[in-house]
Amino acid sequence: MDIPELGQLTTTNDGRCRLTFERRSRRSKEKVWRAITEAEHLRGWFAQYLDYDRSQLDFSADGAELVFHPAPGSNEIPVEVGQVISCVPPSLLEYTWGTEVLRWELAEAEDGGCRLTFDNIFDDPSFAPFNAFGWHVGLDRLAAVLGGDDPAGIRLETDTPAAGDLQAQYERSFG
Repeated sequence: MDIPELGQLTTTNDGRCRLTFERRSRRSKEKVWRAITEAEHLRGWFAQYLDYDRSQLDFSADGAELVFHPAPGSNEIPVEVGQVISCVPPSLLEYTWGTEVLRWELAEAEDGGCRLTFDNIFDDPSFAPFNAFGWHVGLDRLAAVLGGDDPAGIRLETDTPAAGDLQAQYERSFG
């Protein structure tokens, strides 16, 4: 995926917060689809505090229940449930995770790759900088996985200059 721009914060018609990110990949829609829907691929880039062996993440049918189990040692993180709102392979996946909505839209890019538009919808605007930073890093990890690289060096911790700068940018933009 190309160097990403910052996510954008808007408000939905019902007053919720919407973070939107756009990314482009040289990979096909089908490959990106597998990376966002299959547990074996999700564990390489998605939420690192989830136990992918215990979580129930079958995104294949509208209405399917999802269960997000935290990894052992993540005591402060509760089990959360969600539900698939819409699944149209390989173009659209929308589901709830607790009170949040995650929407992934894939389209063919002009260069034969894929354009990914990701929305995170949530209630509390004070979470915007934190959520934006987390999803930005997560999408960077997705880009690494799609490119065949190891995403281990792309972390959520803000103890590196680049990560600290990114966190500060989101705090200035949304804080």
